Amino acid sequence: MSGETHRIARTVEGRPLLGNAEGFAPLSAADYSADATTTDALAAAATGDLPPMSALPARPRPTEHVRFAAPFDPGKLWGIGLNYADHAADLDEVRPEEPASFLKPATTVTAPGGPIRLPPRDVSDRVTAEAELGVVIGRTCKGVDEADFADVVAGFVPVIDMTAEDILQRNPRFLTRAKSFDSFLVVGPWVSAPASVDRLAETTVRTVINDEVIAENTLDRMLFSPPELVSFHSEVMTLEPGDLINTGTPGAGVIEDGDTVRAEVDGVGVLEADVVRES
Repeated sequence: MSGETHRIARTVEGRPLLGNAEGFAPLSAADYSADATTTDALAAAATGDLPPMSALPARPRPTEHVRFAAPFDPGKLWGIGLNYADHAADLDEVRPEEPASFLKPATTVTAPGGPIRLPPRDVSDRVTAEAELGVVIGRTCKGVDEADFADVVAGFVPVIDMTAEDILQRNPRFLTRAKSFDSFLVVGPWVSAPASVDRLAETTVRTVINDEVIAENTLDRMLFSPPELVSFHSEVMTLEPGDLINTGTPGAGVIEDGDTVRAEVDGVGVLEADVVRES
């Protein structure tokens, strides 16, 4: 294990990359395999087998010269509602005694930059966006102890999650539909590895719309920590590389055509996407 923080990413052309704060090199330079994928890199991150960037034969390309796609092929996409005590209080909701989770389809995932496509107004006239920390699974696992979190998780990723609030408000059983429109989950620009618990200390998550901070909070204000969430959901089903647990938001804001949304996760990354309205 190199001891450095890696970034696992993919270009818009689909080329897998491995990088750090200095830039990115082809993933094939890390394991000398031309068909290596970012899923392979997730597994290596969970086992601590990513090589130091200084050992790669390829010179890193500066980050600002890379156009990013979503960093991995998504598997199961878990969302967690009301996971910050302050957010639940703001919504006048009862604090849940166990994680309030739901699943989103893989077709909701869109790349950094977006666009986030709002449905026609006759379908939904009120969509909200929220920033979250995403936890990316790196190894197939079941019944995971909280203490084994870093052994099965590849890393962390910024996420922007959307909800058609007016649909949800008509009936709470409409949650899946309200969360499942195409482009309603922006993921990237990279997975930050490793997934050590100490990296989460004092980390702040911010929802930013048009450069205005809508909500922010620190991870220690979560009702259920990332290790608790991984352990809890691994009791429900087998988790696999590329599964994503979005750990909840400090708060959401209404978005409209022409807006720009940003998720800021300290020490992990910044994710931004534009908003358009479908006619």
